[in-house]
Amino acid sequence: MSFQAYLDTVYSKTAKTPADFALLAQRKGLTKHGELVAWLKSDFALGHGHANAIVAVLLKSESRAAPTDDKLAKLFAGKKAIWQPACVALLEQIKGFGDDVVIAPNDTYINILRGKKKFAIVQISTLERVDVGIKLKSLEPTDRLELAGTWNRVVTHRVRITDSSQLDAAVLEWLGLAYAAAR
Repeated sequence: MSFQAYLDTVYSKTAKTPADFALLAQRKGLTKHGELVAWLKSDFALGHGHANAIVAVLLKSESRAAPTDDKLAKLFAGKKAIWQPACVALLEQIKGFGDDVVIAPNDTYINILRGKKKFAIVQISTLERVDVGIKLKSLEPTDRLELAGTWNRVVTHRVRITDSSQLDAAVLEWLGLAYAAAR
């Protein structure tokens, strides 16, 4: 069976196009491959192959073409929305470092770049925690600023945030140092 045949079969069974499924998944806050497949199988009685075909279209098109705001909304979907105001405020402060700051969310976290050089990331890790990764080799770790270790090899340090008030002047200072070093 061709890929298009899978999509045609899904349409004949459900009267829904991939765009219809994308809208429904967005409303439910579903973004991950496994949860999308499970939803399509349970709610629409699709087989595994047919569900995977729809998910392939959804994830491929979203990850390549989604505007920054849509990608950010996806990262803050569902219960993780509690972190959105604090993280957006932090991103706005980081943009104040210079005109060359680029905010580039992906499916997992928010990349923060100076031009094309990544100097930090923000990951909404759990409902209870946001991790701020900072790329700054010259900085010694502290009780709050720990070495990133295997958490993320793109950055050198990590700050675990369990309360939005912890996105404070110290975090902004570390981010500013990382921005200055990313030339």
